[in-house]
Amino acid sequence: MDPASEEVHVLAEVTGGTRVSERLVTGTQAGAASVTLDSEVEDAVEIRLPADSAYLSVLRTATAGLAARLDFTLDEIEDLRIAVDEACAMLLPHAVETAQLTCRFELTPETLEVTVNLPTTRGQLPERDTFSWTVLSALAGEVDTGMDDDRNVWIRLRKRRGAAGAA
Repeated sequence: MDPASEEVHVLAEVTGGTRVSERLVTGTQAGAASVTLDSEVEDAVEIRLPADSAYLSVLRTATAGLAARLDFTLDEIEDLRIAVDEACAMLLPHAVETAQLTCRFELTPETLEVTVNLPTTRGQLPERDTFSWTVLSALAGEVDTGMDDDRNVWIRLRKRRGAAGAA
Protein backbone atom coordinates (compact mmCIF):
# COMPACT_ATOMS: atom_id res chain seq x y z
CA MET A 1 0.00 0.00 0.00
CA ASP A 2 1.25 3.46 -0.89
CA PRO A 3 2.18 5.37 2.33
CA ALA A 4 0.67 8.56 0.90
CA SER A 5 -2.76 6.90 0.83
CA GLU A 6 -2.54 5.59 4.42
CA GLU A 7 -5.19 6.95 6.76
CA VAL A 8 -4.40 8.83 9.96
CA HIS A 9 -7.28 8.94 12.41
CA VAL A 10 -7.58 12.11 14.45
CA LEU A 11 -9.63 11.02 17.43
CA ALA A 12 -10.48 14.38 18.89
CA GLU A 13 -9.55 18.01 18.75
CA VAL A 14 -10.33 20.30 21.67
CA THR A 15 -9.93 24.02 21.12
CA GLY A 16 -10.30 26.47 23.96
CA GLY A 17 -12.07 23.87 26.04
CA THR A 18 -15.32 24.19 24.10
CA ARG A 19 -15.14 22.50 20.70
CA VAL A 20 -14.64 18.79 20.22
CA SER A 21 -14.55 17.33 16.74
CA GLU A 22 -13.72 14.01 15.16
CA ARG A 23 -12.25 13.74 11.72
CA LEU A 24 -10.32 11.54 9.34
CA VAL A 25 -7.28 12.82 7.48
CA THR A 26 -5.78 10.98 4.55
CA GLY A 27 -2.15 11.08 3.53
CA THR A 28 -2.99 13.05 0.41
CA GLN A 29 -4.64 15.97 2.21
CA ALA A 30 -2.72 19.13 3.12
CA GLY A 31 -0.33 18.68 6.00
CA ALA A 32 -0.72 14.92 6.23
CA ALA A 33 2.23 14.28 3.95
CA SER A 34 4.54 15.27 6.79
CA VAL A 35 3.28 12.37 8.91
CA THR A 36 5.62 9.40 8.68
CA LEU A 37 3.76 6.11 8.77
CA ASP A 38 5.52 2.87 9.63
CA SER A 39 4.32 -0.02 7.47
CA GLU A 40 3.91 -2.12 10.64
CA VAL A 41 1.57 0.42 12.23
CA GLU A 42 -1.86 -1.17 12.39
CA ASP A 43 -3.61 1.89 13.68
CA ALA A 44 -2.69 5.49 14.44
CA VAL A 45 -4.62 7.91 16.61
CA GLU A 46 -3.78 11.57 17.05
CA ILE A 47 -5.25 13.87 19.69
CA ARG A 48 -4.78 17.64 19.75
CA LEU A 49 -5.81 19.69 22.75
CA PRO A 50 -4.90 22.91 24.52
CA ALA A 51 -1.50 22.86 26.22
CA ASP A 52 -3.04 22.93 29.68
CA SER A 53 -2.74 20.32 32.43
CA ALA A 54 -6.54 20.39 32.84
CA TYR A 55 -6.81 18.29 29.64
CA LEU A 56 -4.29 15.59 30.57
CA SER A 57 -7.07 13.32 31.83
CA VAL A 58 -8.18 12.98 28.18
CA LEU A 59 -4.73 11.66 27.23
CA ARG A 60 -4.55 9.32 30.22
CA THR A 61 -7.95 7.85 29.30
CA ALA A 62 -7.01 7.46 25.62
CA THR A 63 -3.71 5.83 26.62
CA ALA A 64 -5.48 3.32 28.85
CA GLY A 65 -8.08 2.49 26.19
CA LEU A 66 -5.55 1.96 23.42
CA ALA A 67 -3.22 -0.10 25.63
CA ALA A 68 -6.17 -2.27 26.69
CA ARG A 69 -7.00 -2.78 23.01
CA LEU A 70 -3.53 -4.33 22.62
CA ASP A 71 -4.10 -6.60 25.64
CA PHE A 72 -1.53 -4.91 27.85
CA THR A 73 -1.73 -5.99 31.49
CA LEU A 74 -3.32 -3.68 34.04
CA ASP A 75 0.13 -2.84 35.42
CA GLU A 76 1.45 -2.01 31.93
CA ILE A 77 -1.59 0.16 31.26
CA GLU A 78 -1.09 2.09 34.50
CA ASP A 79 2.63 2.51 33.75
CA LEU A 80 1.78 4.01 30.35
CA ARG A 81 -0.84 6.34 31.82
CA ILE A 82 1.70 7.67 34.31
CA ALA A 83 4.42 7.92 31.64
CA VAL A 84 2.23 9.95 29.27
CA ASP A 85 1.26 12.24 32.14
CA GLU A 86 4.93 12.68 33.11
CA ALA A 87 6.02 13.38 29.51
CA CYS A 88 3.37 16.09 29.23
CA ALA A 89 4.34 17.52 32.61
CA MET A 90 7.93 17.87 31.36
CA LEU A 91 6.84 19.83 28.28
CA LEU A 92 3.90 21.96 29.45
CA PRO A 93 5.87 24.51 31.53
CA HIS A 94 7.69 25.57 28.35
CA ALA A 95 4.66 25.74 26.02
CA VAL A 96 4.02 28.69 23.78
CA GLU A 97 0.93 30.58 24.96
CA THR A 98 -2.25 29.25 23.23
CA ALA A 99 -0.28 26.25 21.91
CA GLN A 100 -1.85 22.92 21.14
CA LEU A 101 -0.36 19.73 22.52
CA THR A 102 -0.39 16.90 20.00
CA CYS A 103 -0.29 13.28 21.13
CA ARG A 104 0.09 10.56 18.51
CA PHE A 105 -0.48 6.90 19.34
CA GLU A 106 0.83 4.23 16.97
CA LEU A 107 -0.31 0.67 17.58
CA THR A 108 1.37 -2.49 16.35
CA PRO A 109 0.51 -6.02 17.53
CA GLU A 110 3.09 -5.88 20.35
CA THR A 111 3.87 -2.19 20.83
CA LEU A 112 2.21 1.08 21.71
CA GLU A 113 4.24 4.13 20.72
CA VAL A 114 3.16 7.51 22.10
CA THR A 115 4.65 10.77 20.84
CA VAL A 116 3.82 13.99 22.68
CA ASN A 117 4.68 17.14 20.69
CA LEU A 118 4.43 20.76 21.78
CA PRO A 119 5.61 24.18 20.48
CA THR A 120 7.90 25.60 23.17
CA THR A 121 9.24 29.02 24.03
CA ARG A 122 12.80 27.99 24.77
CA GLY A 123 13.34 25.20 22.25
CA GLN A 124 15.33 23.07 24.64
CA LEU A 125 15.20 19.30 24.96
CA PRO A 126 14.25 17.78 28.31
CA GLU A 127 17.24 16.84 30.45
CA ARG A 128 17.99 13.10 30.38
CA ASP A 129 19.75 13.05 33.75
CA THR A 130 16.68 13.99 35.81
CA PHE A 131 14.38 11.99 38.04
CA SER A 132 11.51 12.59 35.59
CA TRP A 133 13.47 11.05 32.73
CA THR A 134 14.39 8.07 34.91
CA VAL A 135 10.69 7.58 35.73
CA LEU A 136 9.77 7.76 32.04
CA SER A 137 12.41 5.20 31.09
CA ALA A 138 11.35 2.81 33.86
CA LEU A 139 7.66 3.05 33.01
CA ALA A 140 7.73 3.12 29.22
CA GLY A 141 10.77 1.06 28.32
CA GLU A 142 12.10 3.11 25.40
CA VAL A 143 12.10 6.91 25.61
CA ASP A 144 13.49 9.46 23.19
CA THR A 145 13.20 13.18 22.61
CA GLY A 146 13.84 15.62 19.81
CA MET A 147 13.10 19.05 18.41
CA ASP A 148 12.39 20.53 15.00
CA ASP A 149 13.51 23.88 13.56
CA ASP A 150 10.37 25.61 14.88
CA ARG A 151 11.15 24.70 18.53
CA ASN A 152 8.51 21.99 18.63
CA VAL A 153 9.80 19.55 21.22
CA TRP A 154 8.63 15.95 21.31
CA ILE A 155 8.98 13.02 23.67
CA ARG A 156 8.39 9.52 22.30
CA LEU A 157 7.53 6.58 24.55
CA ARG A 158 7.56 3.00 23.26
CA LYS A 159 6.10 0.24 25.41
CA ARG A 160 6.22 -3.39 24.35
CA ARG A 161 3.58 -5.74 25.68
CA GLY A 162 5.00 -8.12 28.26
CA ALA A 163 8.41 -6.40 28.22
CA ALA A 164 10.71 -7.12 31.15
CA GLY A 165 10.59 -4.42 33.78
CA ALA A 166 6.84 -4.01 33.77
CA ALA A 167 5.68 -3.32 37.28
